[in-house]
Amino acid sequence: MRIGLIGAGAVGQSVGALLVAAGWCRELLVTSGTQASARGLVTDLEDLAEVTGSHMRMAVAAPEAMGSCDAIVLSPRASFTNRSRTDVRMVGLIANGPLIVHLARQLTGYTGTAIMVTNPVDVLARVFAERSGCTRVVGIGAATDTARYRLALARHLRVPVGAVDGHVIGEHGDGVVICASTTTVHGEPVTVPVQQVRDELAARPRRISDGIGRTRLGPAGAVLDALVHSLGLADGLTTVSVRQDTGVWLGMPVHYTGGTPAMRPPTLDDSETAQLAATRQKLHAAYTRLTEEI
Repeated sequence: MRIGLIGAGAVGQSVGALLVAAGWCRELLVTSGTQASARGLVTDLEDLAEVTGSHMRMAVAAPEAMGSCDAIVLSPRASFTNRSRTDVRMVGLIANGPLIVHLARQLTGYTGTAIMVTNPVDVLARVFAERSGCTRVVGIGAATDTARYRLALARHLRVPVGAVDGHVIGEHGDGVVICASTTTVHGEPVTVPVQQVRDELAARPRRISDGIGRTRLGPAGAVLDALVHSLGLADGLTTVSVRQDTGVWLGMPVHYTGGTPAMRPPTLDDSETAQLAATRQKLHAAYTRLTEEI
């Protein structure tokens, strides 16, 4: 497999390290906002590969040279200061949007898999897909939210995380929809303290950012999971942001078989259905605002 990595920041660095460790990636092509950062990451990954005995090759390459990649990970970030404590991911809409539009032009007609990381991920996955013509675009975010949900609920109920089966869907942001009505523990329905869990979902990324500057490892793990499933390296259920019938990208459970996706939307109660509809409207409004700006 040949993977393109656009963005050598916190998540890009972590994705590169995970690919070295994974062993199935033959070549990694890296580009970033500056040649110096791309060269720096390639050099560091070369050291890691040598120390660990990995055979993965790395090189600096422009986005236009990534057309032959099996997948491209899009994790660039514009230079801006985000001081918001609410709707944190949506703040990057106007700053990051032009970056993604520019990359879409450079990668017009790309036929591989594109993994969107840059926030607001659901909106920007849609923008990239529509502007590039790429038909295999997914966004990460909902997988991290689902993992955080299961962690928070397991700790609240004092059960193993593996006993919890439940999903977080919709927006990767304040509009997340917690699928409490279909959540089970050890296969049995459970009462979910929704507000308490929602507070923890908001607190975890802030705790990470306050402590180490930026979330990186969880999102990078979600990228690797999305790559493994979408490239047909493993079959199974994961959670990614994908196109809905309305044209809006939303986080949903998706089952992959040989790299072919099939959505597995959970059954929702009336409250969850209303929340998802509100999230859909919010993301479409953000998309409309961005397209008017650019």
